[in-house]
Amino acid sequence: MSAIKKMMALLAVMTLGLAGCANQGVANSADATAEKPMVLASAHNLSEQHVTSVALTEFAEDVNKRSEGRLEVKIYPNGQLGSETEVLEQLMAGVGAMTRVGAPGLAMYNEGYHTFGLPFVFEDEDHYYKAMDSAAMREFYESSADDGFIALTYYTSGARSFYTRNTPIRTPEDLRGMKIRVQNMRSQTDMMRALGGTPVVIPFGDIYTSLESGIIDGAESNETALTQSNHGEVAKVFSVNEHAMIPDMLVISTKVWDRLTKEDQQILVDAAIASTEKHKVAWAEAIDQSIEDAKEMGVEFVEDVDRAAFQDATSSMVDDYAKEYPKVADVLEIIEQAK
Repeated sequence: MSAIKKMMALLAVMTLGLAGCANQGVANSADATAEKPMVLASAHNLSEQHVTSVALTEFAEDVNKRSEGRLEVKIYPNGQLGSETEVLEQLMAGVGAMTRVGAPGLAMYNEGYHTFGLPFVFEDEDHYYKAMDSAAMREFYESSADDGFIALTYYTSGARSFYTRNTPIRTPEDLRGMKIRVQNMRSQTDMMRALGGTPVVIPFGDIYTSLESGIIDGAESNETALTQSNHGEVAKVFSVNEHAMIPDMLVISTKVWDRLTKEDQQILVDAAIASTEKHKVAWAEAIDQSIEDAKEMGVEFVEDVDRAAFQDATSSMVDDYAKEYPKVADVLEIIEQAK
């Protein structure tokens, strides 16, 4: 084993050890007291200042309050316990309790989650919230127990649009020949190819330097990327086509869920939903502030985008996913019924 591989193995052991320590305490909530609580490790890769990270902290505080100290959600932000994929693997093994994950990242365990990475499945923000808050969608969140996890709630991550170094994207034709950074999700690479661009999968943290050096011509995300990650310093055009609305999901390991009483399960769900409602307001404020700050950075917001052209170019992709994955068709039906 090379020195690098040994170091990686040691880091993996340390990561699992830290996660294991985080779960110390009583094993079942029925035995939990304020003096000896059941500790639930919740890891994610967001900074502590991110609006969704704040919502997760508020969720943890609310759980503690509702349970009178018997349940303690211990949060590990900034990727302390590993990447999103690594934390999910820990969760499936019952080592970690909870995590925040981009919805399509769950598709490897439940194919229905491919739906949330597809373009233009939501008409607008109002439709998005109606669908995500519906009773039918709540049933879907709870239907994955046999897959190793249950979704407690979702957090919006806004509408995603294209931003480039200096080229407006008004139609799919404008993307031809352009290298656009996308998330490491099949739905995202398929979408970019359908639109005629070249998908480039790189870590989020590498976007700034890749834009600056010209390795990529643009990326796609919500407006906060321009300011919170300073991408507006090197990408001066934000074309508002809003091609996708990808939620973040707060999920809990089934193995941990089953060690909670029914009453404590409900405490987690109620606190999670309450945090989502607060997050909606905070997110809207964050977007408004990001747009204002980005304009001061010299970013041009292009509003005269042919959104219908983007939707037409990707419609067959949505149909193909529905045919390939029966659960995608089911979730699409839930979304359709919410119109």
